[in-house]
Amino acid sequence: MSASAPMVAGKREGPSVLFPNPLVEFVLRLGDDRLVLGHRLSEWCGHGPILEEDIALANIALDLVGQASALLKLAGEIEGKGRDEDGLAYFREPIEYRNVQMVELPRGDFAFTIVRQFLFDAYSVLMLDALSRCGHPTLAALGAKSLKEDTYHLRHSSEWMLKLGDGTAESQARVQNALNELWRFSAELFESDAVNVAVAGEGIVVDMEGIRARWQTMVADVVKRATLTLPTGTQFASGGRRGRHTEYLGHLLAEMQSVARSHPGAKW
Repeated sequence: MSASAPMVAGKREGPSVLFPNPLVEFVLRLGDDRLVLGHRLSEWCGHGPILEEDIALANIALDLVGQASALLKLAGEIEGKGRDEDGLAYFREPIEYRNVQMVELPRGDFAFTIVRQFLFDAYSVLMLDALSRCGHPTLAALGAKSLKEDTYHLRHSSEWMLKLGDGTAESQARVQNALNELWRFSAELFESDAVNVAVAGEGIVVDMEGIRARWQTMVADVVKRATLTLPTGTQFASGGRRGRHTEYLGHLLAEMQSVARSHPGAKW
């Protein structure tokens, strides 16, 4: 997707019109991806296929929520409207969320969870590596810290891709079906728009096409070694970055936000 500003009513609409604060939008995208995916992973707590994996998924969920907390805190500080990380997490409506649609899809079976995690982990490691070297000091520090966690996440999900893909006929069929289903949501991870153009002025220059190319190579290698097949001819979904979500995000947020909204301002 082109990084140039879109056309509206025959005129080119600049970043300031579409996004009053592009840096807030950019940081929200990073934070919302991790908050929503962390919540989805937390749904496995007590339901993992084996005890060690139950604990591993819970720990990865905690890492993602921790990353989200730091990013949403930064977004609130940049926004300057008095919203902290809790306010942004629990008191926004679905249309205000900026996560990709992939992370909000229902938990599914274990194969679905692993494939989604692998596709996101591969993207996240490359994105965080780029952010760790960007010109925004706070975001660079958060990127460097989170990169260490996500490197482990990627190793974990890659190993499970190999175990499931090159395992039994049943496990291979399940993981292939999950890959086929999730593939159409993957392109949204690499969309570039007016926000990406605008934040370059803050020193945040991320080559999304370069990340996509490296991601494709990384994913193709693991998929091949797992004796799986990459889907082809897929019509890709998008819209999450602009607040257009699947029906599933509303249900997820209703659950996640229920306590905070029932007792606004409560402290424990």
